Amino acid sequence: MKILVPLKRVSDPDNANKVKVTGGKLDASGLEWKPNPFDEYAVEAALRLTENGTNTKARVGEVVVVTFGPKEAETTLRAALATGADKAIRIDALDDALDGDVVARALKALVDKEKPDLVLLGKQAVDGDSNQVGQLLAEYLGWPQATFAASIKSNADKALIVSREVDGGALNLKLTLPAVVSVDLRIVAPKSVTSIHTPATHTYPDGVRFAALMAIMAAKKKPMTEVKLADLVTDAATKIKYTGFELPPSRKAGIKVKTVAELVEKLKNEAKAL
Repeated sequence: MKILVPLKRVSDPDNANKVKVTGGKLDASGLEWKPNPFDEYAVEAALRLTENGTNTKARVGEVVVVTFGPKEAETTLRAALATGADKAIRIDALDDALDGDVVARALKALVDKEKPDLVLLGKQAVDGDSNQVGQLLAEYLGWPQATFAASIKSNADKALIVSREVDGGALNLKLTLPAVVSVDLRIVAPKSVTSIHTPATHTYPDGVRFAALMAIMAAKKKPMTEVKLADLVTDAATKIKYTGFELPPSRKAGIKVKTVAELVEKLKNEAKAL
């Protein structure tokens, strides 16, 4: 099975409170770049589907990671290669020139070239939170899709059983490959991914794997190619445009009241909450 995993770098979501608004634009220059968490989960799920869990050094399939970004974004790709991905592709582009539709159309062109059996990606990026790329890509490809996957079971490399968490419990879908699947955070639970190549008794550690020093060094020798965005899409015009950002108005300091009657009066006449 060949799996393509789109992987985006985002400003450190743990320090989002440090983002500033300057001149009507967001300024995240002081934040560290990190892989989008949901995309990291997708990489982990792809690795589990293409290996024997008892011997993770012997990949049974192929995992290709791809990102959109400048030269500096290759650090994110190298990290994925160090954990076990086989090769990487960087599509040269700037975040300001991208939206979900442009990314989906470019990925469609890349899929046509790479011919993967499965596109596995995070349900959304934690910076824009638009949750669009997976659904748009499936539509452009004409492939079946499953979103918000909590577990994936591969009895054969021709079909998947995907479980999605819904309001009433779990919804199980059978997808004939090729397909598009977006994953949620539970996909990295110890038993969430079941591969035909791994013994049923095997249990993975909870969460994503971390690369050892030797794997990080070896990742430098794995293939990484650069593709120009213009080589994939002839029309790179975005459909979403940000016209400006501004902070919400400062809230007035609260006041103390002496009686319930005074509280009700202020809620009614001043706050207009009643």
